[in-house]
Amino acid sequence: MKKLIINADDFGYSRAVNHGILDCFQNGILTSATMMVNMPGAGHAAALAKEHQNLGVGIHLVLTCGEPLLTTHKTIVDSNGSFRNLAFYQGSYMIDREEVKAEWQAQIERFLSFGLTPTHLDSHHHINTYKEIDEVFLELADKYSLPVRHNMKLPAAYVTTEKFELSLEKALADEDSLLEIFGDADTLEVMSHPGYLDKAIYTGSSYNYPRLDEVELLTSSKVVDWIKQSKTIELATFTHIA
Repeated sequence: MKKLIINADDFGYSRAVNHGILDCFQNGILTSATMMVNMPGAGHAAALAKEHQNLGVGIHLVLTCGEPLLTTHKTIVDSNGSFRNLAFYQGSYMIDREEVKAEWQAQIERFLSFGLTPTHLDSHHHINTYKEIDEVFLELADKYSLPVRHNMKLPAAYVTTEKFELSLEKALADEDSLLEIFGDADTLEVMSHPGYLDKAIYTGSSYNYPRLDEVELLTSSKVVDWIKQSKTIELATFTHIA
């Protein structure tokens, strides 16, 4: 059987996002989520994760949203002490990689302090794929012995899925479309961003209303039925590929 991981990014962004993710897990086909431990909804997300231990929960490392956990940074924050916008990294930038490493290690340690065991690592806005930052990301995956998202070139030693798909709608169009994405691979992660809306997500994220569409798709009885009745695809988490 081919193993399908459907991961919700942004767990912990806000309570509304958390509730949307949980509904997709309980009433749909979502199997996994990655937590932003620096965001206001992180504690709520951790409590939900403890109540629903079959939901695979990893760490969504953050460098471009909200406030850092550490207050000593100089190159990865703006003049107000908030993380720099993604646009900063899309130009020519200079950062202190040790700041990134210290901050991300603090984020991992905060996740562990909740009493949770992470299933894997990925990052907000795919910032782990950017120069210098990619090296830090892999160092920490090594240090904590964690699987990682397959959105970058990886040495063979790292545990990951064989394929990674950005488009939830494309993946869930029908079984033929999903099998085409799998191709010869046996493991696939599909990224998603489901969630309900509150003021935090509506004013803080440019990706807001489409989160409702993703909740609807992931809990659609039509989609749930063909996924769960498939004889070639089974739902999984990163713990099933390690």
